[in-house]
Amino acid sequence: MTAIRIALNELRRLSAGKLPKLAMLALVLVPLLYASFYLYANVDPYSRLDKLPAAVVVSDQGADGRNVGREVGDELLKSGTFQWHEVSADEAKAGVRDDKYSFAIGIPAGFSQALLGVGTFQPQQATVTLTTNDANNYLSGTIAKQVAEQVRKTIAEKVGSEAADRFLVGFSTIYGKIAEAASGANKLADGLGQLKSGQAQLSDGAGQLASGLGQLSPGLNTLRDKTKDLPSQASKLADGASQVAAGNAKIASTASAVASASADLQSNLNSVNGSLAQKLRADGLPEAQVQQVLSALGTLRAPLDSANTKIQDANSQVSQLASGSKQVADGAAQLAAASPQLASGIAQAADAGNQLSTGANKLADSEKTAVTATNQLADGSAQLRDGLNEGLKQIPNPDDPTRSATANTIADPVAINSASAASAGTYGAGLAPFFISLATWIGAFVLFLLLRPLATRALTAGASPFRVALGGWLSAAVLGIAQVIVLFGAVTWLVGIHIAHPLGAIGFAILVSLTFTAVVHALNAFFGAVGKFLGLVLLVLQLVSAGGTFPWQTIPDALYPLHIVLPMGYAIDGFRHLMYTGASTKILGDIAVLLTYLVGALLVSTLAARKRRVWTVSALKPELSL
Repeated sequence: MTAIRIALNELRRLSAGKLPKLAMLALVLVPLLYASFYLYANVDPYSRLDKLPAAVVVSDQGADGRNVGREVGDELLKSGTFQWHEVSADEAKAGVRDDKYSFAIGIPAGFSQALLGVGTFQPQQATVTLTTNDANNYLSGTIAKQVAEQVRKTIAEKVGSEAADRFLVGFSTIYGKIAEAASGANKLADGLGQLKSGQAQLSDGAGQLASGLGQLSPGLNTLRDKTKDLPSQASKLADGASQVAAGNAKIASTASAVASASADLQSNLNSVNGSLAQKLRADGLPEAQVQQVLSALGTLRAPLDSANTKIQDANSQVSQLASGSKQVADGAAQLAAASPQLASGIAQAADAGNQLSTGANKLADSEKTAVTATNQLADGSAQLRDGLNEGLKQIPNPDDPTRSATANTIADPVAINSASAASAGTYGAGLAPFFISLATWIGAFVLFLLLRPLATRALTAGASPFRVALGGWLSAAVLGIAQVIVLFGAVTWLVGIHIAHPLGAIGFAILVSLTFTAVVHALNAFFGAVGKFLGLVLLVLQLVSAGGTFPWQTIPDALYPLHIVLPMGYAIDGFRHLMYTGASTKILGDIAVLLTYLVGALLVSTLAARKRRVWTVSALKPELSL
């Protein structure tokens, strides 16, 4: 008897009659009822949150002409994310307590006051009140906490952007003032550079002045020493000059008298010449002789004429000498009169020159100090200029769009760029791998409520243990395949869950069904009625360790070995890779584990069939029969 014939005989036994056929149909539909209805009910609950009643309480009075709490409340009411109702604080509290509202969000008084104080260095932490009641629904409270956190984040970003914008505007103002200061510092540095150059020239001039006055002062002192006797000497000179002038006047007077006498003599001689010529002519002397006499007389007069000429010249010179001597005497008198003042002035000039030289030396020394100070001042102004210009580069001065974008970035510095290698899409799709695997196990379990794991007729007919085991499993395998095909049809067409790799997913689901039916078959074949109980125990152990809802790493450490050993975790992992868009070669490991379980279960069933070939009292009359 072949394994296929054994399986067909078992299926005929179940389909003989109307009720057995209905029972077989019910067995095929059990996974469908379990998984598809649950997934249908939870396919996308987040899209229906607008049916969830929630209360919002706005008690904020506003601040600085603005009511942030009112703005937040209006945004919530218009958002449509929940079925929002604006009520009073007492109504919200009573509504959450009586399950009228799933949760309540309250915006207390002073909310705007606290928020708007951030930008004025008067920080206060504003609070949003969240009221939940886990007695109504635990997940409602969890969702409410996420909503409250999102509200808090939105408010923080909004207020943070405004506060940051105020700070950046302040930076722009500082930038403008520093720019003015930098411009002034540039002018100051240029002016001090010119002052430095002029101060250096002034210092050089002061040095030259001190050097020149150093030479002038000794000369003035020498002049003062040389002229201190000038008044007495000038007085003596005036007296001598007066005497000389008086003597010269006398000489001039005498010379004038002599010149006058000489002139008279010359005049008289001229008269004598005329008288003599007339007398000689009168005496009858020839004219030639008269002229000879006159010529001889003229020869005799020549020395007298020459002497007269010299006397007249000397008289003129003596007169000039007398006049000059008088002028010299007058000048000497004036010099004698002015020399005391001149000597006094020279002495004062010498004293002033000494003081001026001393002052010039001090001025030169002071100018050297001033040059040093001016150099330091110029260097300091240059450092101030450079520092202001460098600092100006460090002060942000964004334009309006940049400032707004920067303020938004400061308020919300981190953005999340989600890159999903595989996306489930909806909450129901995310749970589908777990519930399909769970439904497949339950489907395998219920099959053996009617199916016999090992055919007694085949055992008594002497069929080989492997054929008996394989035949007992094949009937369940056929029904299991029918279960997963119907289940996948309902999940995809009725529930509407998208499957990225449908053929691969169906093939993998058939493998999972074959494996689970083989495991449950082995438990029933080897342990009999106890095997059904062990199937339930394995179901519970896999529920808590497979990682169907939360990541399996979050289960207690003591359950880690169960996750690694039991097959459902690998089934869930394979379904996730095939149902979503991120199928990878990791699924080959899942297939290998399931095939290992399949082969191992068939070997255990074969061993059970081998044991059943020997009939015992307990086998003929079991203590417990289900």
